[in-house]
Parts: sequence; C-alpha cells; structure tokens
Amino acid sequence: MNFTICKYLPIAALAGLLAIVAAGCSGAQQDHIVTPAFYFWKSQAVLNPKEQNILLQTADKLYVKFFDVAWNAPQQTAIPTAKVQFGDSTRRLLSSGKTELVPTVFITNETMMMLDSVAVVSTAVQIAGLIETIRATELSSVPVKEIQIDCDWTATTRDRYFLLLRKLKEHPGFQGKLLSATIRLYQCKYKLKTGVPPIDRGLLMCYNMGNLKNPLTKNSILDPEEMEKYTTNLHEYPLDLDVALPIFNWKVLFRKNEYAGLIQNLPTENLDHKLLTNREGNTYRLLKDTVLLGYDLHKDDLIRQEDSNFGDILRSARILKKKIRNEKLTLSLYHLDSITLDNYSTHEIQTIFLSLH
Repeated sequence: MNFTICKYLPIAALAGLLAIVAAGCSGAQQDHIVTPAFYFWKSQAVLNPKEQNILLQTADKLYVKFFDVAWNAPQQTAIPTAKVQFGDSTRRLLSSGKTELVPTVFITNETMMMLDSVAVVSTAVQIAGLIETIRATELSSVPVKEIQIDCDWTATTRDRYFLLLRKLKEHPGFQGKLLSATIRLYQCKYKLKTGVPPIDRGLLMCYNMGNLKNPLTKNSILDPEEMEKYTTNLHEYPLDLDVALPIFNWKVLFRKNEYAGLIQNLPTENLDHKLLTNREGNTYRLLKDTVLLGYDLHKDDLIRQEDSNFGDILRSARILKKKIRNEKLTLSLYHLDSITLDNYSTHEIQTIFLSLH
C-alpha cells in the first residue's frame, strides 16, 4: 500500500477513514494500489509552508508544469511560454527524494492544428530538449521516471499530436522514462473518433465536464451524474489509467445571459449581501453596478459559484473505483495551492486519496 499518509495516522484512525470511504459503496469494488499526488500549475514553483506541509503529509508525487507550448501567429511557429522557475525551498524538497517529480508540458490544441508533420518532428525535439535543460539547470540532482504531456486534442488534430508523442518516445531524453498523457472524459468516451494516444499510461482528467458557458449548467467542474455518463465503458479503455480529481473552485460570470469570463479569488462572502445580490442556489444576480476586488460588475449580471464539493468528489471516486481496471494507479488532485487547500481539512484530503483504494 503506497500511502504516505499511513505514516502520519494511527492505525485506528486509518481504519476509520477506510470505513468512511467504503460506506455507501455497493456492489463488488476493484481494489487498487494508489499513489497520492498533486498537480502544481504555476510558473513560479515556490511552495509556501502550508503547501509544503500538505504535500509531505499526504502525497508521494508532484506533477509540475515545466512550460506551455503555444502557437505564435506572427512568427508562424510553436514557442515555449510560461517556463517554470523553482524557488530554493522547492528545490530542496524535490532534491530530498521524498516526493517524485513528474515534468509536465501543456500544448495548446491550436498549436497542433497549425503544425505540419515536419514541424511536429522539430517541435518534439525542442520539447524534449527544453525539459532536460530545465531539469539540469534547476533540479540537477532530481531523477525523472515519468514525463507527462497535456493537450486537449481533437479528431482533427489527433494524427499530428500522436506523431508528436511517438517522436517524443523515440527521443534519447525519453529513453527509460514512462511517457504519460492527460485524457479528457470525452476523449475516453469517444475513443473511436479521437483515438487512443501512443503512450505508456493515460491520466483521466475527471473535471471540467459540464458546459461552462451555459447559464443553465449547475456545476461545470464536477458533476457525479455527468461522470457516470462519460465513464459507462471506461473499463474497455485499452490503456492503464491514472486519475485526476479537482479541489479548485471558481465563479462564472454571465452578462446579458452570455458567458463573460471566470472570476478567481473573489470570496463568496463579498457577494452575500442582500443589498448587493439576490441569490438562488449557487447563482447570484447583481442588484446594482459595483466593483469588487477589481472586478467591474453590472446590474443584472449573474455569477455562478462552482466548487469541488467534498461529497461530490467521493461520489465520483466511487464511480471510478469500480471501472478502473488496472490495479496500480496514481490519484492526483488539481491543484496544490494554499488558497484552494483552505477549503479542505487535511483529514478530507487524506480521505480523498483513500477513496480509490
């Protein structure tokens, strides 16, 4: 059993956690050996004390976004952006060997749409080279066993994206390393259309499953009912799968019944005033023009609060538990951020990590 948390909990408390997770589960359940992990998705890899403590107490692995690959229209080429910079405390933590590092690269689907096959090959070489340059420069003593690629590919871009993945696997810098890639729920459900990527493992992203831009959507981040629909034939997916679950939240702004963007880090209590908003469920209607923490809001704007509800996370995990066929898997939470973590107790984070066991 590959849980760091076992070292921090008495056996009786651990048994209690397992009982909580097991409660409400029905039918035969697949037992799994689970490696707990977090994503870190900021360009400044500087972990504050809270983030370091929760990582060391609950997880064994950290997926760090090394850089993005975006399309530069003026230059008509793919370029790396948002390259990570590590703080000294993060370097020390990763060099200690207590947490496995997984370099991760995000590639925009627009990039894959614009590249021809020749450019795909050269881009693969550049990606492999930059990953190794960052590792050698920033984390020279940290071994890398796995590298992950993140791209929301489509049926239109799959051939070019899959070519890029094959070229990465062939690159000397990837020899002896596991190549994983993120897989969206729709890519998994419609695998005949979107294809199955040529990788060693997939990581199923179990969030952002609803229509964010639809005013009638209840919660686009996580909805167990939608999860059930998307994972009906999950057991048939031909790759071993790891899992990512959300712990983030945001607010979705609608103006004149049209999607107008996301609002981050605006506390709900700023909206909970009878003279400012009228609330129905998780949606607030503005009663007057106002400015809140730099956000210019108008009368009749709608703001939908979306959360990664603890109960919904566990219900989603129970759905996945009986459908993931591989015995060993990584369960990663998105993402390691102290503001996000304030919404959960350490006990709840540990319970989530136990939920797929």
